[in-house]
Amino acid sequence: MIRKFFFPTIILVTALIFTVRLISLQLINSSYKSLSDDNAVIENEVFPERGYIYDRNNKLLVSNQPVYDLIAIPENITAFDTLQLAKIINISKPELQNKLSTARKFSMKLPYVIVNQISKERNAIIQEKIWKFTGFYLQKKSLREYPNPIASNILGYVSEVNRNDMKKDDYYSLGELTGRQGIERYYEDLLRGVKGKKFFQKDRFNRIIGSYEDGIYDIPSKGAQNLILTLDLELQEYGEKLLRNKRGGIVAIEPETGEVLSLVSAPSYDPNLLVGRMRSKNYRDLTLDSISKPLFDRGLQAQYAPGSPFKTLNALIALQEGVINSNTTYRCNHGHFYARGMFMDCHCKYGTYNNLLSGIFRSCNTYFANIYRKTIDESGDGVAEGVNIWKKHLLSFGLGNYLGYDLPVGKKGFIPDASYYDYWYKEGGWKSATIVSNAIGQGEILTTPIQMANFTATIANRGFYIKPHFLKSVSNGTFKTINEKKITTIDSIHFETVIDGMYQVVERGTARVARIPGIEVCGKTGTVENFVKIEGVKTQLTDHSMFIAFAPKDNPKIALAVLVENGYWGARWAAPIASLLIENYLTGEVKRKWLENRMLNGNLLAEYEKPFSGKPFLINE
Repeated sequence: MIRKFFFPTIILVTALIFTVRLISLQLINSSYKSLSDDNAVIENEVFPERGYIYDRNNKLLVSNQPVYDLIAIPENITAFDTLQLAKIINISKPELQNKLSTARKFSMKLPYVIVNQISKERNAIIQEKIWKFTGFYLQKKSLREYPNPIASNILGYVSEVNRNDMKKDDYYSLGELTGRQGIERYYEDLLRGVKGKKFFQKDRFNRIIGSYEDGIYDIPSKGAQNLILTLDLELQEYGEKLLRNKRGGIVAIEPETGEVLSLVSAPSYDPNLLVGRMRSKNYRDLTLDSISKPLFDRGLQAQYAPGSPFKTLNALIALQEGVINSNTTYRCNHGHFYARGMFMDCHCKYGTYNNLLSGIFRSCNTYFANIYRKTIDESGDGVAEGVNIWKKHLLSFGLGNYLGYDLPVGKKGFIPDASYYDYWYKEGGWKSATIVSNAIGQGEILTTPIQMANFTATIANRGFYIKPHFLKSVSNGTFKTINEKKITTIDSIHFETVIDGMYQVVERGTARVARIPGIEVCGKTGTVENFVKIEGVKTQLTDHSMFIAFAPKDNPKIALAVLVENGYWGARWAAPIASLLIENYLTGEVKRKWLENRMLNGNLLAEYEKPFSGKPFLINE
């Protein structure tokens, strides 16, 4: 009985073992498969199309155009007509030979890009004859395309990976593209997707005859994500037009959400310059432009003294510390002596009395010098603690540190504390009068335009802000909206008087040019002193024009900061530009064409040439 079933059992078990082993060799163990596929099968990477980028209203900012790379695997190359291939791919024979030599030195087994970014038209020609050249194949990919040549500083650019990139991330292979700056870099993982693989069967003439084994070994790519940005395309485009032939930055934020509506840096460049075979030359030209610095984002990286807009923060701190109230009054005598022989000028007439409201809309230097000194002297136990308390309040507005927005560049700005002054003076060798320039936003304080826009949004919100950001949503819906409120150290009750003062700045103060019929605009002008070193000598140049604003006064929809370098005073350039942007955004049109034409046609290029001309000039002439 046992003998009856023994031999059939042995045969069945043996067959089962062979079957499992065969499956393992053919389907599981890829090393055996690779050996059999060496010459008959070609493996191509499948690149998902890079994600598209849209503005907040789903208007296209960045798309793709198809291109092709000619790739070679040196160990697979057999003898071929070098001259014929060179003619087909439109390069010289020596150039082709040099590329092949480089490919062999790089690796005999790894794919190497011989010619990149071949157009779809030339690709059609090459496809007809590529079968003649064993070891060569074409790989499709895409280049970025910008339907609207704007926002280059925000969007960034892509370029081919190098060996360092491949060492850092083994996802990449030679010839692939990666984000280098801006949104393209920050959200690279979302925009690139995940590569797949396709295997093709070749015949004895090296021609692809179809999918290998019906595609059972193919690995599908995972689609990249399309990004919806917070930017308003029309507002961004309008801001760039207004800053044409000028230098400076504009940052506009939606106060309630922290969404960045516009980030303008001027001078800028057409993002299409960094696409295609001329990318390297164009990038070099942009980099070497040390005068205009088009690759330098003035909205995020440029640090300026904030000037008079900073008075609003000093007012809030003084109120919070209880050293003044809204009725606290000081007399201005066209300025005041803050120490023996030390006089701070002011444009208020001799004998002008100001309370907090009028101090703001008249931008009285005397008023703010007094309340700043009072804050430093009375807030803590001595001036050192007073300065540190003052700094603590400013930090709560996002000053003196990175804001954490989703772009890879930026500067911290600077807010001094007691240790800073102890370093430059001796401990106890300074007092509030020594650092009184901080009262009017000069001195040692440095801010970036995005920090200025953010604290303006904080004032508009009556004491909180949401971290500025550029990404609104992604196509798969997995993005978590940023909504965490950053609460300042200033009680909300103190903001109303300051806001009323900012409203009066526009209605009857230094920024009457910014009035918009039917819209309550709150703002503050600034004239920022501008010093540079020319051949090692500290030289004062024409002042910068600064303006912060938000509108409407209640339930604000936009807050912004505008800085125009060498723009004389705040009301000359910055305030009109800010006003036009507000009108355009809130109403969809600009009715004050006289003002618009003046700003669009305005030109400060001659001003920027003065430091290099060698000719003497008057400040703010």
